[in-house]
Amino acid sequence: MRTEGEIATNTDPTGPWSLVVPLKPLARAKSRLGRAVGGDLRPRLALAFAQDTVSAALSCRAVRDVVVVTDDPVAGAALAALGARTVADTPAAGLDAAMEHGARSARGRRGGAAVAVLNADLPALRPDDLARVLEFSAVFPRAFVGDAQGIGTTFLSAAPGVELRPAFGGASRARHLASGAVEISLPGIDSIRRDVDTGDDLEAALALGVGRFTAALTAPVAPAADR
Repeated sequence: MRTEGEIATNTDPTGPWSLVVPLKPLARAKSRLGRAVGGDLRPRLALAFAQDTVSAALSCRAVRDVVVVTDDPVAGAALAALGARTVADTPAAGLDAAMEHGARSARGRRGGAAVAVLNADLPALRPDDLARVLEFSAVFPRAFVGDAQGIGTTFLSAAPGVELRPAFGGASRARHLASGAVEISLPGIDSIRRDVDTGDDLEAALALGVGRFTAALTAPVAPAADR
């Protein structure tokens, strides 16, 4: 949380951001969601979530480019068609390694880039919410957004020249706080907090208003809530 008297060390942001979005192969993505929506719809929804996330990011005025880290050829082609640049997950060592790989790829093209990573399962993401979060983040070395449950993380940023140091998965909010990253507690950014892992999460995202790709798959039938 931003507190009074906190020192902002990066007072001269270098311009629009590079965003990194990691995505598992669709056959393995969103396994918990399958209990609510069924095995056939689950991978299609995982791709739709990523498409809506990337579309919103590319529509954000503060974003210059989006790098998607994935080994899934179907997802890679679909997200590249939206305007993202895709890179293979060559580390193949989990989520944090994929994020760091994407950040290196982004900075390989723009050495002075401010970089942020974003979960691929934010179907309700709004470009204006993301712009506000990036504007807040721009004056700090590292900053993050906690998820709707207050346990995980949906966004992590690193200023130019600063290592990302992601610690995603499980109770990542506490780990990012302990690492010195500034928590972003702005009001009205629910769309960037609402990742989707379960049927209840999906219902909450639908209530916020999802993007066109997720809406196309969820309009015919709403998923049963997790019991």
